[in-house]
Amino acid sequence: MTKTSDIPSERPEVDPTGMVSAASKANAWFVREVLPLENLLLKFLRRGWRNESDVRDLCQDVYVGVYAAAQVEIPVYAKAFVFAVARNILVERIRREQIVSIEAVADLEELGLATDEPGPDKSAIARQELRRLQAALDRMPKRWREAVVMRKVQGMSRPEIALRLGIAEATVSQHLAAGMAALATLFHDDADDQRGHS
Repeated sequence: MTKTSDIPSERPEVDPTGMVSAASKANAWFVREVLPLENLLLKFLRRGWRNESDVRDLCQDVYVGVYAAAQVEIPVYAKAFVFAVARNILVERIRREQIVSIEAVADLEELGLATDEPGPDKSAIARQELRRLQAALDRMPKRWREAVVMRKVQGMSRPEIALRLGIAEATVSQHLAAGMAALATLFHDDADDQRGHS
């Protein structure tokens, strides 16, 4: 059950001018429209996620996303919005679980998993390319790197990235364009440097 202190108050807060604050409207909407959906939401999350111990955390993640969005603009159709957020969170979690880190790929040889792998020279070149890519990513500005990784590695859509980073979709597009250009430049410069040292 959700802790009482985590649940927004349904009583509207009125500012000195007599206006009800946006946060107060979001609180009242959340208590009235979202919390009654909890049993359905938990059932939905259990169907979509195999680990029962994560379901409550997923539910809280949904609440956080829904509440943050409601503070900007209260959705017209609460139930549809809640389940769209839940679906997106499940998709993101599934994608994240399927991602293999660059370090793990570089260490596959040590694990003895060579079956239909290319020869040692191609494996070495591929590992070297992955390290160069990681080095280029590490040198990028944080927001550009986050946008590029979420889009190109995790496969998230621009709206999902915008929601996750708390920025406008247009800003996501700008970060992606700048990030990809910077990545190409950094990756290319790194290749030139390596050729110059060989």
